[in-house]
Amino acid sequence: MNTEDTLPPLEPAAPPLADDRLVALALAVAAREHAGQTDKAGRPYLTHLLRVAHRVRPARPQTVAAALLHDVIEDCPVTAAQLLAEGIPARVVDGVLLLTRRDEVPADAYYAAIAGDEVALAVKTADIADNTDPRRVAELDRSSAERLRVKYAAARVALGIAG
Repeated sequence: MNTEDTLPPLEPAAPPLADDRLVALALAVAAREHAGQTDKAGRPYLTHLLRVAHRVRPARPQTVAAALLHDVIEDCPVTAAQLLAEGIPARVVDGVLLLTRRDEVPADAYYAAIAGDEVALAVKTADIADNTDPRRVAELDRSSAERLRVKYAAARVALGIAG
């Protein structure tokens, strides 16, 4: 792993990721479901999930677990019912469902639902921060970088979060 792939250190108040059973379960599910997937820069997709989990605030077990699982229903062949059956708490699954894009849900309704939920908002804020990290954006072609800049600027406005 090169230095660009290293995770930021956790703030002193944040719990270590490996010390919580819920977080360990979420990490195992995310690693299994996203196995073989890569991000836009060609890196293992799990590295994105780990960076989001490290960025999420408050770094409580439920928000960290939701950060690790935030794309699992959208990008993998797993359902909310399967996550519940594996022992992921309903509160975490509810957050993941809010973060899951659906064609029939307009963007304004999608962001309004996220903004009204503490877990989903914490995860989406961390996800946007990771997706707009200048080191990550620098690896993209100019067109993709501009498209993401516009997309996430609009998302920040819709969520009422600072840029």
